[in-house]
Amino acid sequence: MCRVVLLPLSCIMTTTHTTSAAVRPVELCSVTKRHGMGDQAVTALDDVSTHFAAGTMTAVMGPSGSGKSTLLHCAAGLDRPTTGEVLIGGTDLGGLDENALTVLRRERVGFVFQAFNLVSALTAAQNVELPLRLAGRRPAAEEVRAVLAAVGLADRLGHRPGELSGGQQQRVAIARAMIARPAVLFADEPTGALDSGASRMVLRLLRDLVDSHGQTVVMVTHDPAAAAYADRVLVLADGRLVDELAGAAGAEAIAARTAALEVGP
Repeated sequence: MCRVVLLPLSCIMTTTHTTSAAVRPVELCSVTKRHGMGDQAVTALDDVSTHFAAGTMTAVMGPSGSGKSTLLHCAAGLDRPTTGEVLIGGTDLGGLDENALTVLRRERVGFVFQAFNLVSALTAAQNVELPLRLAGRRPAAEEVRAVLAAVGLADRLGHRPGELSGGQQQRVAIARAMIARPAVLFADEPTGALDSGASRMVLRLLRDLVDSHGQTVVMVTHDPAAAAYADRVLVLADGRLVDELAGAAGAEAIAARTAALEVGP
């Protein structure tokens, strides 16, 4: 079996957007998100205040419908809250029009999703460089090769998504997010479509982003084993933050806490 060697991420991420120690990469202040109007309105997030410190990995967990993905979408500027404030690097997203918000997401935010979201007609290298090309920048071939080498795919530059395993596709997606050197990386169920071996590799990559490069990572997951890689675990229920655990508590303790929420009082 081929052994994949992961290069230190610091060898490719030599520059980054800097954030003052006094400015939190992401902060939510009394964020509420409602869908619908009147009696039919559904509250997906209910007065949530939290922040994500620089150089940390946070897992967000909770039962189905608890507001996990809504929190991520609001924090990343993919959705606007009904009330409250979301700040990225001290910038209030509520004060930005759609064009400015698009630019901020492109320059300051990275995304990794369960479904990979790769373009099937493009090679791994072309998928990685796509965000920069859309921003009007033509990345150097060596820059693209280096970022793919860092996720163990130096020999897959010319392969299209259909020629890669699920784990390899997710690593391409991580490389695509890394190449823009974002201030914060959001991951929505990044291991949800992967087997256990591929999941561990992806989680190691995310963890190394934090430990070796000081990246801020916010990950939504239903998997206690994945959450255990994080520095802290935020637990939601019915749109509210109800608990915070240390990732070091371990998968069993995290699973017990979330299982209690599933069962209810």
